[in-house]
Amino acid sequence: MNIVDSSGWLEYFGKGVNGKRFAPVIQETANLVAPTITIYEVFKRLLQQRGEDDALSAIGWMAMGQVVALSQELALEAAALSVEHRLPMADSIILATAQAHQATLWTLDEHFKGLPGVEYIPRK
Repeated sequence: MNIVDSSGWLEYFGKGVNGKRFAPVIQETANLVAPTITIYEVFKRLLQQRGEDDALSAIGWMAMGQVVALSQELALEAAALSVEHRLPMADSIILATAQAHQATLWTLDEHFKGLPGVEYIPRK
């Protein structure tokens, strides 16, 4: 299983330099998990930058994977991970979701670098 954090989705949808690195993971929807916090972040950014049609189209793609809502159990685990690794709320929720689904977390965000179960891709 795989989770792509918001930085990866935005790079992919924006056809950024690193977008091709995320393409194989994103396109393998049978093994894709999409936390609802990631859907929120991607929709918000695309809505601001490109408008509602593009934002909804992107969310449709994300929803082809397994969408996972924030449960009480995930929230508590995320809070513990946030304290342990000094992660912001959204990132700790994404990491907790990845761990709960035995998924690899794919990201461009440097603060995930070196954490177990994370595939960090340096920004070019």
